[in-house]
Amino acid sequence: MHAHDPSASPSADSTLIDLGKRYWLPVYRPRDVVLDHGKGSRVWDTQGREYVDFGAGIAVNALGHQDPDLLEALTTQAHKLWHTSNVFYSEPPLHLAEELVSAAGFAERVFLCNSGTEANEAAIKLVRKWASSQGRDAAKRVIVTFRGSFHGRTLAAVTATAQPKYQEGYEPLPGGFRYLDFNDVPALEAAFAHGDVAAVMLEPVQGEGGVLPAAPGFIKRARELCDEYGALLVLDEIQCGMGRTGTLFAHVQDEVTPDIVTLAKALGGGFPIGAMLAGPKVAETMQFGAHGTTFGGNPLGAAVARVALRKLSSPELLANVKRQSQALRDGLARINVSLDLFDEVRGRGLMLGAVLKEAHKGKAGTILDFAAAHGLLLLQAGPDVLRFVPALNISDADIAEGLARLEAALRAYLAA
Repeated sequence: MHAHDPSASPSADSTLIDLGKRYWLPVYRPRDVVLDHGKGSRVWDTQGREYVDFGAGIAVNALGHQDPDLLEALTTQAHKLWHTSNVFYSEPPLHLAEELVSAAGFAERVFLCNSGTEANEAAIKLVRKWASSQGRDAAKRVIVTFRGSFHGRTLAAVTATAQPKYQEGYEPLPGGFRYLDFNDVPALEAAFAHGDVAAVMLEPVQGEGGVLPAAPGFIKRARELCDEYGALLVLDEIQCGMGRTGTLFAHVQDEVTPDIVTLAKALGGGFPIGAMLAGPKVAETMQFGAHGTTFGGNPLGAAVARVALRKLSSPELLANVKRQSQALRDGLARINVSLDLFDEVRGRGLMLGAVLKEAHKGKAGTILDFAAAHGLLLLQAGPDVLRFVPALNISDADIAEGLARLEAALRAYLAA
């Protein structure tokens, strides 16, 4: 059944929502819906209303909800060991590291952590440590990042994130970052002329910045410049990696070999885990005591991630990403013929952004409310872009039903 207006929810929901408003640090503004359980690409709230899930927990639930293989991995491990600390070895993270290195091709070592932000923080520290080991003084350890990027919320990661709205009020920010326009080759070439660049850090497809893919040849040029000037290429594949763009690693489509890749989100299929993959130039840079994590690589997360990695690498799943990407693009094009809401649909694989036309700029959040009221969970990427990042194993029926609900929601939005 379709969801109705969330404002009509009975008092049990209101009581729960009041708890959030009373006790949570108010850094989020969730929709007034209390989700209860999910199966595949459908989710139900506490009132029994059903939704098609086109957001997948912000590209995290890449195998949908209650995937039986992930459930089995989690429950089997839960009966063995939850946590050992990194003072001891346990089996799941050892195998996961081996399997990540094997899947990535370029990497030699892995640092396991709990989130994308942590993976990026580790990458930033690794770049600096590497530059230091090369005898470069602090002024020559600059990391180039790009406007519209999003690399996380810790102080170094938010500084790497070249978006003022995430940084405001947290000054003084750490030094050593230089911001450029994404896909601007001349600016990138000019940035290296200072002779102080230690790394270029970028997302092959910018996520929060509006689902904007790297232009053809841009990352390749970055790789050439890094090689020419003795710098590292760091790729943040936290949102665009793990099959999301139609290949297990997004950078394969850009035909480059990175030095460092960061992963999280889909790697755990919903269980918190992150990873930093280190190539040969930097694999031995951090030695005993150089970095650490209490929970990183815990047996539960690693056991689940091993199964997620295996399933997300499968040719059947990657073929489904390509097929459903086309189905979504076709559906959005059909809707746009009659409603004329979008300037373009951009992205790769099942990471798509529908860019709102001038008349509807700033209205993405409003449209998300209409979508929820029509039984569709949708995301935005900034105020002007609707973001589609469903589960990678989403079915034909769920895509079709989700598009039908989207069209109904957009018609209601236009009529309001």
